[in-house]
Amino acid sequence: MDIYEQQGQDITASDMIQPEEDSDIKEFYKGSSIFITGATGFLGKLAIEKLLRTCSDLKQIFVLIRAKKGKDVKQRFEEIFNDQVFDVLKRYNPNFREKIHPVVGDVSLPDLGLNEIDQHLLIQEVDCVMHFAATVRFDEKLRLATYINVRGVRDFLQLAKQMKKLRAFLHVSTAFSNCDRNDISETFYDPPITGEKLLNLVECLEDNQLEAITKTVLKNFPNTYVFTKCVAEDIIRKEGQNLPIALYRPSIVIATVKEPVSGWIDNVYGATGVMVGAAVGLLRSLYGKKENKAEMVPADYVINSCLAAMWDVATFKTLNNNKEVQQEEKYEKEIPVYNYVSTPQNPLTWDQFHSLSEKHAKQVPSEKVIWHHMFKMRSNYYAHAVAVFFLHIIPAYLVDFILTCLGKKPMLVKGYQKINKFGDVLAYFTMREWKFKNNNVQSLWKRMKKHDQEYFDFDIEKLNWDMYFHTYTRGARVYLLKDPLDTIPQGQIKYYKLMVLHYLVLCVFWFLMYRLSMFLFRYLFSSYFNFLA
Repeated sequence: MDIYEQQGQDITASDMIQPEEDSDIKEFYKGSSIFITGATGFLGKLAIEKLLRTCSDLKQIFVLIRAKKGKDVKQRFEEIFNDQVFDVLKRYNPNFREKIHPVVGDVSLPDLGLNEIDQHLLIQEVDCVMHFAATVRFDEKLRLATYINVRGVRDFLQLAKQMKKLRAFLHVSTAFSNCDRNDISETFYDPPITGEKLLNLVECLEDNQLEAITKTVLKNFPNTYVFTKCVAEDIIRKEGQNLPIALYRPSIVIATVKEPVSGWIDNVYGATGVMVGAAVGLLRSLYGKKENKAEMVPADYVINSCLAAMWDVATFKTLNNNKEVQQEEKYEKEIPVYNYVSTPQNPLTWDQFHSLSEKHAKQVPSEKVIWHHMFKMRSNYYAHAVAVFFLHIIPAYLVDFILTCLGKKPMLVKGYQKINKFGDVLAYFTMREWKFKNNNVQSLWKRMKKHDQEYFDFDIEKLNWDMYFHTYTRGARVYLLKDPLDTIPQGQIKYYKLMVLHYLVLCVFWFLMYRLSMFLFRYLFSSYFNFLA
């Protein structure tokens, strides 16, 4: 009897409640055993947290961890959960760590540095793989970048081919892996060198020989990071043909929109480094075109789209569930590529990025500000070089000289050397823009049920950048500068003091420049007339 046939009878509250729509993605991860690399990194932490908070019915998560900087694997594993990103999960599911198992390994080593016991365990248990691990240092030596970003991918695929239950493998690359092209679609492109040839090259040459030819090997690529990411994609295309695998390319990843907390970020790479450097008054000039599009995406949207992409590739690449069909025939379709980018649907220019950053950072000034905000993006290289000399180099030497006289350790010169190097690396991306296509990502979003779109939101088109920067700047203040919001009153006092001092210094500087120019003018003028006399 339906509700319309119950007229004249009692209708209970349960009769009025519509059944909740199922979640395909949550159901997909139910009972799943997931292997995650890069678990100690920014995206790796978010992936672990999101899975355990939203897909609590999963069976287990294996995380690949190596010893580093005098810390063993156990210490590094424990440190993962000290991060504030897990605070929400700790409140609602305090026993979540029971489902996480560390696996000792290192993607820079052959066969991922795994022992036979762990290899066997992963082969028998794992059905989903998320490969985040990579060296993200733009100036990494070619040998190490190749071992981590290329050989690590090859060896991982060899392991994946042996996994008995594998349903989805997601390789996380970068939207700039083919930055030598102007148009970047969701497809594979031919690399400048094959993975096999690159590995043979780095294994045959000594370090000094390899360093001498690095620029020649990179060709039109600006650094070893994007170069090795490009080569790794060719490995995926060739070695992943018979696997349920997908290639995922996010652009510059910035702070979270809302999950698990708004504005969370733990690094100053890329655009975040620009925002923080300008906000504290250290970064004062950047070489770039402010009218160019700034390609960036929020971190929680990245993770949500990653989890949806794994469900997508498992669902639509294994449509033929006939057990008699050979494995090779199941995965005969092309490997899907997902460009997770913002510019096709919701573009933001570098000028808008700066304006929004400045607007919201001024609302929450930090006590840790070094100087008054005076950042500017310059498209003329010579104007930028002059600005760097007067606004970075001279102040650095002046402050370090004063510190030395006071018996304190000089630090600003070395600091600005790093800042200027950071600016030079970023200039390649701020001086250019690319035309991205993300049709696969948009189609994926449309295929998802309403509840999945709520649980795994990554709709970049609806993101309000102004509202986003409200939390982005506050998150940077709290999580990067380690300055809680309750110190805003003290930050405001320091802000106005530095502003007065800043304009006072400018007045003195321009007054001295005026006096100097007048002195030179009079000197030259008198010399000229003396010569005539």
